[in-house]
Amino acid sequence: MEMPDEIVRKRVFEGWKSFVANLEESLALLEKEIDFTSKMVNACTLEWCEASERAIDDISNSLFSISEPSWLSEEDSKKLKALKRKVHEVYAKYKGAASKR
Repeated sequence: MEMPDEIVRKRVFEGWKSFVANLEESLALLEKEIDFTSKMVNACTLEWCEASERAIDDISNSLFSISEPSWLSEEDSKKLKALKRKVHEVYAKYKGAASKR
């Protein structure tokens, strides 16, 4: 029989992993969109820039507000740190694309 703390920890961990995986997927989609748009002439409209910046802000705020649980594996901790670095890289790409407006 599982103990209550084990049940809770397991459920929280599954939710945490799913949340981080969705943030990672969203960041990858946003990066792909920025890469695609940056290759087009005059594609960086004000509306596109505002929407992209909001998306980056949302992902960034979510990533940097996550506290690392004490039970987090070293692998998952490294993944979270890598995602935090990646959001900075994607923002730099966005700024490069936005400067072409």
